[in-house]
Amino acid sequence: MIESSIVEIIAAKRDGQELSAAEIGRVIGGLASGAVADYQMTAFLMATFFRGMSDAETVALTEAMLHSGKVLDLGSVPGFKVDKHSTGGVGDKVSIALAPLVAACGVPVPMVSGRGLGHTGGTLDKLEAIPGFRTNLSTDDFVRIVREVGTCMIGQTKDVAPADKKIYALRDVTATVECIPLIVASILSKKLAEGIDGLVLDVKVGSGAFMKDEAHARELATALVRVGTRARKRVVARLTEMDAPLGVAVGNANETREALRSRRCKRPSTRARRCASPRR
Repeated sequence: MIESSIVEIIAAKRDGQELSAAEIGRVIGGLASGAVADYQMTAFLMATFFRGMSDAETVALTEAMLHSGKVLDLGSVPGFKVDKHSTGGVGDKVSIALAPLVAACGVPVPMVSGRGLGHTGGTLDKLEAIPGFRTNLSTDDFVRIVREVGTCMIGQTKDVAPADKKIYALRDVTATVECIPLIVASILSKKLAEGIDGLVLDVKVGSGAFMKDEAHARELATALVRVGTRARKRVVARLTEMDAPLGVAVGNANETREALRSRRCKRPSTRARRCASPRR
């Protein structure tokens, strides 16, 4: 059987054909190795944006991105390991407060976080507002910290879903962010690479989210749970409102400060709350 060229695979997706797992694997493998140029990947992303993907294609894309790097072994960390992911919203600094809270209850929380995408800030960007805070730890250090502390947040390394890291950056500058198969594959390729047992998904819906209406948000949540479950993980999703910023602080340093203050049971100042109130 003669293999399709990368150009033929892009053309097939452009024309609405369903790609095989092998064809999707060729595109992702080629991107990771440098054989597929950024402009070719951009064309593939845009074709996917307009033509979509079947469940089988989305699973194949997720697995190809997952196996572009290595899957971490957290066997040395006792307990049921759980991560949480939010699809992003203005002022969403929940992960910074939630991860240590859950870890303090005895549940390990390994977390490979992302940077800003579209109009939303990323957890890594917020954490790096702390002077000296490093998110580029090695995978060995990541496993050790989760084992010793109970939680650790890092960014993607060269070992963890490296193909997603490239695609993530391209989506942000090519107007292909709001595409359900690409969102599903991006989220799950990183999360499944962590070696977790369960995943909680916070799917935002509203004017400040990627998904503006409940129907599309529910479609995304359903796809995430379906693909994650096929990977033999316990996955649950919740739809949450994103019609207003979360909390009172917006901006990386401000949001990090607010999240840390919440762990010390300190409420925002009266002046901050007053300034954040909507005009009547």
